[in-house]
Amino acid sequence: MKKKKRKYWRLLIKIEMAILDSFLMVVAYFATVFVSHRLGYQVQIGVDLTVSLILILISISLFAVFGVYRILISHIGFEDLIRITSIVIIKNSVFATFFFFVKQIEFLQWPMFLFIAPLEISLLIFPRIIPKIIKYLKVIFSKRHYGIRTLIVGAGSGGTIVLKEINQNEELNNKVVGFVDDDSAKIGSKLNGIQIYGPIKSIVSIIEELAVKEVIIAIANLSPKALSNIVKELTEANVRSKKIHVLSDLNAKSPVQLVDVNIEDLLKREPVELDLEGLKQFLENQTILVTGGGGSIGSELCRQIVDYQPERLIIFDIYENSTYDTQMDLKRKFYKNSDLKEPIIEVIIGSVYNYERLKSVFETYRPNIVFHAAAYKHVPLMEDSAVEAIRTNIVGTYNVATLADEFEVKKMVLVSTDKAVRPTNIMGASKRYAEHIILYQNSISKNTSYSAVRFGNVLGSSGSVIPLFQKQISDGGPVTVTHRDITRYFMTISEAVSLILLSGFYAKGSEIFVLDMGEPVKISDLAEKMIKLAGYRPNIDISIEYSGLRPGEKLFEEILIDTNLDIHKPTPNAKIFVENKSFLTFEQLKIAQIINSIDNFTNEEAKEFIKTIIKTYTIFEINNKN
Repeated sequence: MKKKKRKYWRLLIKIEMAILDSFLMVVAYFATVFVSHRLGYQVQIGVDLTVSLILILISISLFAVFGVYRILISHIGFEDLIRITSIVIIKNSVFATFFFFVKQIEFLQWPMFLFIAPLEISLLIFPRIIPKIIKYLKVIFSKRHYGIRTLIVGAGSGGTIVLKEINQNEELNNKVVGFVDDDSAKIGSKLNGIQIYGPIKSIVSIIEELAVKEVIIAIANLSPKALSNIVKELTEANVRSKKIHVLSDLNAKSPVQLVDVNIEDLLKREPVELDLEGLKQFLENQTILVTGGGGSIGSELCRQIVDYQPERLIIFDIYENSTYDTQMDLKRKFYKNSDLKEPIIEVIIGSVYNYERLKSVFETYRPNIVFHAAAYKHVPLMEDSAVEAIRTNIVGTYNVATLADEFEVKKMVLVSTDKAVRPTNIMGASKRYAEHIILYQNSISKNTSYSAVRFGNVLGSSGSVIPLFQKQISDGGPVTVTHRDITRYFMTISEAVSLILLSGFYAKGSEIFVLDMGEPVKISDLAEKMIKLAGYRPNIDISIEYSGLRPGEKLFEEILIDTNLDIHKPTPNAKIFVENKSFLTFEQLKIAQIINSIDNFTNEEAKEFIKTIIKTYTIFEINNKN
């Protein structure tokens, strides 16, 4: 019933538009007849009226055939107007030619068709664009009086697109008061009537001068370093900062998406230089197993691995929801990029500490390469669940490592952490133990080369401080920092995973690869900058509170890179080093004792047992003086 009603209303609207067009064409023809008469052309009102009606019927029929009455008036676009214009010009050209050669029918002289065509186009288009004109004027009036004073960074194609979107999108309550650009030829000029200021390094003073409340970055092909420099300037001003969702895709036909500038943009570095040919040789046409493939690191590993066209990708994880999300992301990736060869993707739910389940995966798929990212990584939570940390991080790693050798995997790469360096928590100690398993296994294996990659905190990963701060800021605060002086090393997920893949390619066996994380970041400074980027004032609009160090948490993480070549050897990539490490024997590892006794350990007994093996594992005395 509802469908019939909608169909009836659509038909009624088409009929109304056809009647309106007929009336407007009559007006056009009468106006042309009048002008013809004034210019001295012979006019026969009766004949002219009859012929005019016939031509109008032909015109309406042409409009119907070419879909003019299927155009949605509320969404009429430039292409639709061109279609109407083309039909009118072509039909009037045909009519003029016809009456030029057919002398028997006395109608308008053919030069008068040069007059009627533009008049008819104007009359037909005007009622169709009136709703848009009214809507545009309404939006502009509202924004001029109530809009957020906005500065656009970039007075090029990107800035033009953003301005157009702001002017047309009722949901964007922005009033653009200026552009800022580095191009000296543009500075001082106007773009669409709006002043262009500059250079960008003066953006803070420009913001103050114009009383700007929001800044939108809209520069095409902006490098990570350039973006970071702009964001650094914006942290000095109390304005909300946004950017186009994909800065390099400003010519896309899809609607412009504006997203908040975040701390990742401030900390971004230049892209990792990858040996693309080497990685392709390493991964192409291989069967690759990623354990923990639904996690932050594991899922990004999967996304990057498929770019190198493996034969088969096996995603193994205990968490079904995140693993399903990874699977869907990969499907979308291949849907959008038809040039990529889609590998066979197997998604398997299971735990690495379940030996039989894991063995069935190796037996079924016979992977050539294994990236072992499955682990418990949350420091405070693992302090109260030490047995589970050992079960997954130690026993799980041992299972993967022994099966890799049994089924003749070419390479196994363990994803480790900086917290394995002189650990003060069970998570770090269990990961250090996992590194020892890798080193030991490499010493006895005839089939597999084993290596580990160690790095610090990953921006935006689950459990990291960045999402927590974002949630606290959106809730109006307070933002909680554990200690005033606490520092951490940070790296983007994409950068970390690129270096993991590269380390796997470099690996010959027994290496612990250490990634250059750059300079450590003070977490309290990080919190302040995130508050400023959201347009608030730290400790005025949103407060920062210090909650005290959590169990097992260090004030400072260990320095990851030592320039002493006796400790770290360089690799072909300047961001990857190899740490010289000795390994423990099977007897020293006591792995059999762990497997047999793990279910009988209490939380504290588990920690004490690991301390007997990992000699650098110490209980860190928490000092919460902040």
